[in-house]
Amino acid sequence: MANLIHLLLAFLFVSSTIASSDVPFIVAHKKATLTRLKSGVERVSVSIEIYNQGSSTAYDVTLNDASWPGDVFDIVSGETSKSWERLDAGGHLSHSFELEAKTKGMFHGSPAVITFRVPTKSALQEALSTPILPLDVLADRPPEKKFEWVKRLLAKYGSLISVVSFVVLFVYLVASPSKSAAKGSKKKR
Repeated sequence: MANLIHLLLAFLFVSSTIASSDVPFIVAHKKATLTRLKSGVERVSVSIEIYNQGSSTAYDVTLNDASWPGDVFDIVSGETSKSWERLDAGGHLSHSFELEAKTKGMFHGSPAVITFRVPTKSALQEALSTPILPLDVLADRPPEKKFEWVKRLLAKYGSLISVVSFVVLFVYLVASPSKSAAKGSKKKR
């Protein structure tokens, strides 16, 4: 009987904890991609997706990504920080900016910081984005071949393309009138 009472009390505690968790739950994904424009010039495109997976609205949402030092990168477009008035439960925000690399080497970026306010708490809450993989900026890479993507596409979808081509050709041959049938119908008239 005592075990049953303890189990009932534990269940009530857990259910009250879950019921009182009416707060935003912020999940953020940070992604960075390198684009080589020409020899010695490389750009970094950064995108950050912010999701509210909680059950209430987050207010005064601020994103700050200060992991890009000015001596290594120049901002080409956008800003590394942004603010929004609110992020509703189940909502999604996104922000992106572009940088240009100034120096060569490996770069290890840190997660972006997202701060937000919850109506029931006076202190700002903080969430971190996912970290990015190390970037090998201005690395010595062999030049990409212009039609490399075509080869990869054909290797991946070649059989599907050939089957679809045969089906389209068959439908065209069946649906279009033949020239000999057209000539024969003119002679009969």
